[in-house]
Amino acid sequence: MPLLARTVTTPLAIEVRRGAVAELGSMLADRRISGGGDVAVVVGPGQGDRIAELVRPGLGNADVFHTAGGTLDAAVELGDQLRGRSYDAVIGIGGGRTIDTTKYAATRFGIPMVTVATSLANDGIASPTASLTHGGRHNSYGVHIPIAVIVDLDFVENGPDRQTQAGIGDALSNLNAVADWELAHRERGEPIDGLAVTLSRSSAEALVNHPGKITDDGFLTTLAEALIMGGLASAVHGTTRPVSGGCHEISHALDALYPDLASHGEQCGLGALFCTYLRGERERLAQLVTSMRRHGLATTPADLGLTDAQFAEAVAYAPSTRPDRYTVLEHLALSPAEIDARLEGYRDALRDLAG
Repeated sequence: MPLLARTVTTPLAIEVRRGAVAELGSMLADRRISGGGDVAVVVGPGQGDRIAELVRPGLGNADVFHTAGGTLDAAVELGDQLRGRSYDAVIGIGGGRTIDTTKYAATRFGIPMVTVATSLANDGIASPTASLTHGGRHNSYGVHIPIAVIVDLDFVENGPDRQTQAGIGDALSNLNAVADWELAHRERGEPIDGLAVTLSRSSAEALVNHPGKITDDGFLTTLAEALIMGGLASAVHGTTRPVSGGCHEISHALDALYPDLASHGEQCGLGALFCTYLRGERERLAQLVTSMRRHGLATTPADLGLTDAQFAEAVAYAPSTRPDRYTVLEHLALSPAEIDARLEGYRDALRDLAG
């Protein structure tokens, strides 16, 4: 009887702990990624330079490049710089913009890429996409997943709490993305990938049920793992469907209508709450609201500096951001008046949960 299976591409190494950065050179050698330290180290603003100096003793032949990151032009420029020498790997050190810029540049020229994350703001640390600005718009580009992912909790702890809160919102929104995917499966027969669902949902479940705070190593480790598993879920399925539903459509709409309002993760978290309410999942809504309130995330439009009318406008606009995706927003196809009424019901539900 033939054995049917599929090959899943995953990083060779994933390390989430304190002190991991100082041992980066040893890890690269042990995993046969780079025995002699012939790597390119890409750093962004913030803690990048400090980490580059920390890893330099173990990477004697490394070249260090600086990037402001976040744009397609910066990624292309970095790629051109990397062509000057043959590297075993390129190491992106920093936050989401630096990581995405490095992922794109490394993919363009076929160089293995290692993520060294200094923050936990989104699942880009291990995802097969790079979010870059081009022509004044945020676009997602397909890239290779990192060959290794390093998260040193010492550096995460020293970063702004708001970055960690954004990561919580992004990870918890996976629960909504999976629910939207299952809705599309029931209503339209859209194929669903059980492995991708398992990776996305189980890691988010571990996070939503975790009793710790953003200052606890145990909680930060669970958050890092949830973001990494979300990225791997996208890699397994080949699209962002396991981690992107109506929550992300609302976030994209907010980006278009109110640029620089809040982080992607904060917006996705709020979008996930509203979409969960729209599906009538009261128990899940209560679970998400409790978790997000505990960690200081936005649960109402006002928490993000929006009026209800502005948020309603974003909800109405949201389906046009991903016309190929079917979520609860497309399923209900609410009119502006109906959105207003659902928002009023959402406010009532939050008051009930607070009481």
